[in-house]
Amino acid sequence: MAPQFCTTPVPVPPVHTGYRHIATPLPVPESLALLEEMRACEPRSVDCQPPLVWHGAQGVQVYDPYGNIWLDFTSGVLVTNIGHCQPEMVQAARAELDAHRFFSYCFATEPRIRLARRLVDMLQPHIGTACKAFIMSTGSEATENALKLARAHGRSLHPEKNVIVSFDRAFHGRTLGAQQMGGYPAAKSWIGNLDPAFVQVPFPDGLHCTDTSFNLFSRRLAQLGIAPQRVAGVIMESYQGGGASFAPEEYVRELRSFCSRHEALLIMDEVQSGFGRTGRLFAFEHYGIAPDLVCLGKAVSGGLPVSAVAGRADVLDMHAPGSMTSTHGGNPVACASAAANLEVLLRDGLTEAAAATGHILRQGLEGLRQRHAGHIMAIHGRGMVQGIHVGRTEPDGTPCPDGALAFDVTERAFRKGLLLFAPVGTGGATIKICPPLIMQPDAVLEGIDVLTQCFDEALSAGTDR
Repeated sequence: MAPQFCTTPVPVPPVHTGYRHIATPLPVPESLALLEEMRACEPRSVDCQPPLVWHGAQGVQVYDPYGNIWLDFTSGVLVTNIGHCQPEMVQAARAELDAHRFFSYCFATEPRIRLARRLVDMLQPHIGTACKAFIMSTGSEATENALKLARAHGRSLHPEKNVIVSFDRAFHGRTLGAQQMGGYPAAKSWIGNLDPAFVQVPFPDGLHCTDTSFNLFSRRLAQLGIAPQRVAGVIMESYQGGGASFAPEEYVRELRSFCSRHEALLIMDEVQSGFGRTGRLFAFEHYGIAPDLVCLGKAVSGGLPVSAVAGRADVLDMHAPGSMTSTHGGNPVACASAAANLEVLLRDGLTEAAAATGHILRQGLEGLRQRHAGHIMAIHGRGMVQGIHVGRTEPDGTPCPDGALAFDVTERAFRKGLLLFAPVGTGGATIKICPPLIMQPDAVLEGIDVLTQCFDEALSAGTDR
């Protein structure tokens, strides 16, 4: 059972800086009735974040209806790369509403076509062949459709070419196929009859898996009895979302070569890593490879429900008209806002800003790790996404995640006006740091100072761990 954030109002010291303002107990007493109504009418699965009634957000700040303001180190959940409610996005969405273009199903609309063209133009140089984009609504839709395309492509070559390879500790969404591609066994225990053609291999993050050679990939397939020619596709997060962990560059280049030799599609899941987050437009660029398909979501829109699968046109065109569609995919309001979002991202050089400010963020977090070396195993990530892996490493190199400390720090940060989402990853022990790319260095440093205070206080309090 995941830990629950305290729902009893606690007096907290007032906070007033240029970025944070906390003036009430937390959670706010006046918010309790609404929080209780949420628990009464919605499933408990959604009750998983600090008890904040999200009233609005602008730029790098989130605020409640009671006068409190948090500095946002989440970007929602890696969505608002260009900042919350960027005015040009709002204007683009409002124009569609004013024009009565709320919904269009699969009928052609200028906003959807314009967004698809923008995505194709962004990806074409990296794919290396003709490229198309299929617009949908959610990240899980994107990974499910990549799965559909990979299996269809594989079976077109040979009826038994249907194996999908993914990685331990991977996350690709919460629908049936997406969870079978995921790498957390407990998350798919509800399925029961798992498809044996979904297999996982170790992810070479250097922490939970210290063997980072590509030989491990081949050995694990052999142990599982999977012949390489049966592999239809390999899906890999450009960095693993649970820990902001990258694979070695040479490993991914060898993976690309493996897929090419065996006519398997290489699918890069960029749902949370794309659009400047890591200091490159797409995180797979760090590896110097050309994927066959790319799954996109979250920051593609900056806030409205948009996702996509993009990549090789010959693969995207495999299904006949009407056989690969999405009811709300390509919604005109969402697509117009998404196109404006991407225009601002490119125009304002936010990918380059993420690389520069990300260096400051990483330096600050490395200082935090050195300060608490016995309680922070590693800092992973690049650019404006970093993962604080909380715990200790045994003398033999075995990692021992400390989810209790990670949760304690997150709750203390909330009470100081720094917004983090609940810890993720193995043992719920990774604190993800992912501010909007527009965040200025002084705000980043203020957030790191708050994190340092929270670790200091949590460890001084002697929380049982």
